[in-house]
Amino acid sequence: MIKSLSKGIRQDGRKLEDFREVSVEYGASKSAEGSARVKIGDTEVIAGVKMEMGEPFPDTPDKGALMVGAEFLPMASPEFELGPPGIDAIEIARVADRGIRESGAIDLSKLCIKEGEKCWMVVIDVCTINDAGNLQDTTALAALAAIKDTKLPKLEDDGKVNYKEKTDQGLPINCLPIAVTVVKIGDSFMVDPIIKESEFLDARLTVTTLDDGTICAMQKGGVSPLTVDDIDKMVGIAAEKASMLRKSLG
Repeated sequence: MIKSLSKGIRQDGRKLEDFREVSVEYGASKSAEGSARVKIGDTEVIAGVKMEMGEPFPDTPDKGALMVGAEFLPMASPEFELGPPGIDAIEIARVADRGIRESGAIDLSKLCIKEGEKCWMVVIDVCTINDAGNLQDTTALAALAAIKDTKLPKLEDDGKVNYKEKTDQGLPINCLPIAVTVVKIGDSFMVDPIIKESEFLDARLTVTTLDDGTICAMQKGGVSPLTVDDIDKMVGIAAEKASMLRKSLG
């Protein structure tokens, strides 16, 4: 693997900085307020948004709330098992959550109905359909696409939510933060690793950026340390490739 990568050769014929084909399908679920099916190569993920009415968190009484959860379904991989989310699923959900939250992608202040008492809560659920590598980027992109697809349900005069009737009002979106994971194997850096490549990774860095290159969040994985030069190179690759993923959102 290391010898091949040093020559710029990957198992599926791609260059080191090439993504597999990316597709985004909106409206994957009729019961969610917003949803999307995202495929990167054979990796497939579905994300859905449920809008709930709740009480603002004590430290943000004038804002709505955001929650992201990811579930690795056993049908997606022989490595996944039934039960509570494992550490990998929790990490992927937190990375997606952090990118959306820290970038201010959603103006949560506009989701507050009554300060300290009532607000909209954006609950994003992500389910894996097939894991063929790079669930990090696929999950983050699916969560973002589902947010973009969301329409608020009707809020009745008595304060109850009518989920059977959607309005034309979408979420107050400020920007589209895109996560790109760069993997280091030996001295080579690549994006969008397939399962076999992921088995050999020394380190990975998921970088979430805005369209102007501003970094919103970073998450390191793998057992090997990264030098300052490594991180600088990986951030540069991630920022460059993010523009391609952003275009896939339409």
